[in-house]
Amino acid sequence: MIILDGKATSDKIKLEIAQTVKEIVEKGGKRPHLAAILVGNDGASQTYVGHKERACAQVGFKSTLLRFPQEITQQELLDRIKEINANDDIDGLIVQLPLPSHIDEDAVINAIDPKKDVDGFHPENVGRMMLGLPTFLPATPYGILRLLSEYGIQTKGKHCVIIGRSNIVGRPLANLLSLKDEPGDCTVTICHSRTKNIEYFTRQADIIIAALGSPSFLKGDMVREGAVIVDVGITRIPDETKKAGFRLAGDVDFETVAHKASYITPVPGGVGPMTIVSLMVNTLKAAEGK
Repeated sequence: MIILDGKATSDKIKLEIAQTVKEIVEKGGKRPHLAAILVGNDGASQTYVGHKERACAQVGFKSTLLRFPQEITQQELLDRIKEINANDDIDGLIVQLPLPSHIDEDAVINAIDPKKDVDGFHPENVGRMMLGLPTFLPATPYGILRLLSEYGIQTKGKHCVIIGRSNIVGRPLANLLSLKDEPGDCTVTICHSRTKNIEYFTRQADIIIAALGSPSFLKGDMVREGAVIVDVGITRIPDETKKAGFRLAGDVDFETVAHKASYITPVPGGVGPMTIVSLMVNTLKAAEGK
């Protein structure tokens, strides 16, 4: 069993990005600039945005964090996004999800300039991805593909089972892995909350990607020997023995699955760092695309 170390892989990619940024600045070019919008005081969202800010500093990007109260109206938020779209100094914009219930997330995503949509959520970028055209890929699927590639994991002709059908991970990842590309050329099965006998599908899989947000859902008896396991889930579980008062749990029951896997991602330290570094890659592309 080999650990798919997302932290080490992301650190390697950050060094490559930092070198590129250094060369751009030395030649008189503009330092890439990523802006992030955070609405409310959700603890997990603040943590994720903090990780992104630190990553920007590590690779030499300029970063701006715009904080808004939970009570901000949808129109006020859309007006601020419009201002950022018009700001030529900002190359990439992310809006941290989830948003408060009174705000339509689709309206917010649609308001972002597709050329600054480094999360890859805008319908224009999703459409380009579906057609296999150059675009900003959603950060988590992009990070998973890069991790598989860095470890030389073959996907051509393999059966990949994805548990979860979200627009952020499951569905775009299914599309990307089915494309005639590398990584790609997979036969993909999507399982979800309405799938009967999920074990029937997972036991056939060469690659399992668990992205449903249910701690320790995938057990050892659901996995065949030698499968590649990618755990996208990350849930805060109350734990008084921890300083933070919680521990992080993935969708995979690591203790029962790891000994059967050929490769497996840890939680934390697997997909999470790859998601963040993929945002950095997309922001660099956005800057260079100008």
